[in-house]
Amino acid sequence: MPADHALLAASAGVVLCGPAAYLLGPWLLRRIPEPILEEGETKPLYAELAGPRAAYWCGASAAVAGGLLGWTLGNSPALVAWLILAVVGAVLGYIDTRTRYLPSAIIWPSYLVVGLALVVGSAVSGEWDSLRRAAIAGVIGFGVFYVLWYVFPRGVGFGDVRLSGLLSMALGWLGWGELVTGLYGGFFLGAVIGIVLTLAKVFKRRQLFPFGPFMLVGALIGVLVGGPLERLYLG
Repeated sequence: MPADHALLAASAGVVLCGPAAYLLGPWLLRRIPEPILEEGETKPLYAELAGPRAAYWCGASAAVAGGLLGWTLGNSPALVAWLILAVVGAVLGYIDTRTRYLPSAIIWPSYLVVGLALVVGSAVSGEWDSLRRAAIAGVIGFGVFYVLWYVFPRGVGFGDVRLSGLLSMALGWLGWGELVTGLYGGFFLGAVIGIVLTLAKVFKRRQLFPFGPFMLVGALIGVLVGGPLERLYLG
């Protein structure tokens, strides 16, 4: 891909994703419903988090992700879907970090929006095999995390299960290397940093760990290096 195309796409990613997440983050926090908590559980109210801090963090992280995605994907038919995910992921990552919850009110509609963007991309480019792979990858990712949630519910929340299908669908459109790298990268980051934070007593051993941000960073890593790693592995 020519460097000027990559630079243009990266600039578009920064310009589009940063302001969108800056505005969308606080707006959603004021409107999404609160989850039903189990007895003894507490969390900050979403509306209480809808301040300048949320706007700055969501905007900055989305701008960085959008720029990296634009530089890597360039004129890929999947770029629009991934820029949407950069905005949504920035908001979800912030919410999960502050509350340890991933709101289904954001995740489920994102399936529809990202899925439609992938369908349009496939229709424009004629890459229907990529769309079929995306559907299969989404089922695989959701299934893997569902099993993990069923076996180890204190380590994986059901919000992580919902998010896994969304990320796996978008990663699968790009390729199997991106899917494997993205999912494994999230596991690796979450496990290593989780152990470090637990040993440092930042989190208690039985405390629910916000795994969503690591899944999101892992998915970004999958986009950035998944293809080259697959080619290196396969020779």
